[in-house]
Amino acid sequence: MPIEVLLVEDSPGDVRLTQEAFREANIAIHLHVAADGVEAMSFLRRQDEHANAPRPDLILLDLNLPRMDGREVLTHIKEDENLKTIPTVILTTSEAEADIVKSYELQANCYLSKPVQLDAFESLVKSINDFWLTKAKLPRQRQSA
Repeated sequence: MPIEVLLVEDSPGDVRLTQEAFREANIAIHLHVAADGVEAMSFLRRQDEHANAPRPDLILLDLNLPRMDGREVLTHIKEDENLKTIPTVILTTSEAEADIVKSYELQANCYLSKPVQLDAFESLVKSINDFWLTKAKLPRQRQSA
């Protein structure tokens, strides 16, 4: 059964690295990409060109995004009855304590800092797959349209 993952990331380089790392870690993953917070919410709410978007099993969310930042996206996700059970992992370059605390206050399920080294980044993506997509039991509810 395919595993649907939504990556909310505005850096084309990080998107490509994540795509390649997941391809190596688990071929069952269908990685969808939203380049900013507005597109992410459109995908999650199945609006406009995302009307047929699948419900993600996991969301990987950058904090520093154009149009709507990750904190605002996280707030919308966790306030929405149809979306709040989707595990949302913050995946960002920020190691600031304020960002970590705020993310957990907004009910992030996990906070991970992106490493700068390629092999460390690949290892982090593999660990996300191993834990969130292999070991953890995720809710399989379908969003009502």
